[in-house]
Amino acid sequence: MFPRGKILARYAARSFSAQQRRLASTQSLRETLQEVIPQKQAQLIKLRKEHGATVVGDIKVENIIGGMRTLKTMLWEASVLDPNEGIRFHGLSIPECQKALPSAEGGREIIPESMLWLLLTGKVPTVEQTRSLSQELAHKGELPAEIEKLVDSFPETLHPMVQLSMAVAALNSTSEFAKAYETGMKKTEYWKPALEDSLTLIARLPALASRIYRNVYKPGSHLPGVSKDLDLVGNYSNMLGFGGNGDLTEYLRLYIALHGDHEGGNVSAHTAHLVGSALSDPYLSYSAALLGLAGPLHGLANQEVLRWQLAMQKEVGDNITPEIIKEYLWRTLKSGQVVPGYGHGVLRNTDPRFTALLQFCESRPELLESPTIKLVKTTYEVAPGVLKEHGKTKNPYPNVDAGSGCLLYHYGLREFKYYTVIFGVSRALGALTQVVWDRALGLPIERPKSMSMDALESFIKQQA
Repeated sequence: MFPRGKILARYAARSFSAQQRRLASTQSLRETLQEVIPQKQAQLIKLRKEHGATVVGDIKVENIIGGMRTLKTMLWEASVLDPNEGIRFHGLSIPECQKALPSAEGGREIIPESMLWLLLTGKVPTVEQTRSLSQELAHKGELPAEIEKLVDSFPETLHPMVQLSMAVAALNSTSEFAKAYETGMKKTEYWKPALEDSLTLIARLPALASRIYRNVYKPGSHLPGVSKDLDLVGNYSNMLGFGGNGDLTEYLRLYIALHGDHEGGNVSAHTAHLVGSALSDPYLSYSAALLGLAGPLHGLANQEVLRWQLAMQKEVGDNITPEIIKEYLWRTLKSGQVVPGYGHGVLRNTDPRFTALLQFCESRPELLESPTIKLVKTTYEVAPGVLKEHGKTKNPYPNVDAGSGCLLYHYGLREFKYYTVIFGVSRALGALTQVVWDRALGLPIERPKSMSMDALESFIKQQA
């Protein structure tokens, strides 16, 4: 038998541990960050002190002239992209996130608020914490009247991404970080107004993006206001005019959560980090990031995939067989074109985000009857083998763009140019998370060294 004192001590320890878990489950986002930030600051100090001179990799001429691919030169806290496994958010894979992160009330998919909490804190939120964040974002979600007036003045011919970037930049007039910096504050406190700006911007993006959609594609139609009873995507879907489409709303929740962060080296994420390193506020930082996202080689990929898929569908009709798809793929390759949606700058296996979208389809029998979705699935079955045989693709497997736009099209959201705006609503989760952590960790302005071709040739001669 155990002595009474030991039993009481163990009981007290268990009670204290249970009390700690209860307290952690009721902590606010800000309280959680107040707890996590000192730990990360200490980790950074230790890294710099004990390993500052450790060599992480070497730089070759091909890296300098080849877009700096694979160079390990950025600190990015929320996610790490493994070439074989895909993205992990604070160590959690996408399937693990799907099991652990709370969904919307009555829904099955990850809700972006729970992903945002994970990205910011490294902790899986409770349902209560997720609902609390949803309520906060809903209360912050209305646009200032002057921003509504500005957006309504944009000509319909102005690309939706240009409108989004301009409006986000204009929100700088409401920046708490800019005001606090102007009046003077401690560097150690920079993260607090950066967090407030970031949360407010994320909250306002659905109203902003849906207003742009209404003005460009549905002029004169009613634009609902932000409902305090809906989550972030519930409001976004409703303001887009798809509030009655529960499946599209669920898909947008999944899409926005999964696209929220993909490491720091992509153009939009890196741009937000770079501009933010100059202590530009989160609005200016993310406005710049959106212009990078608007580029054809970054955020427009799912549109290109969809156009290619629809062209194939028009040619093959409803007779979708592996043999016909294989023939079409070879014609595409032999004409000098690439197969859009396949391959990735980092990944060397099937993108787990694509897998998650495929599982979304497979859980809904009506989607499997859609000719567009059938085409996506059959192409996935055939394309890797064709691309391997072709031999010119490092990664013959699909990335997320191979299916993401096709699902939007199926659900009736068919304005291709707008798809990147949805991506822009999503990518704010990760890009702005890192802006907050850049300020919390006191990271310096980014200033790499550049070299001219003459300087490179001179350097090479000196090394010979």
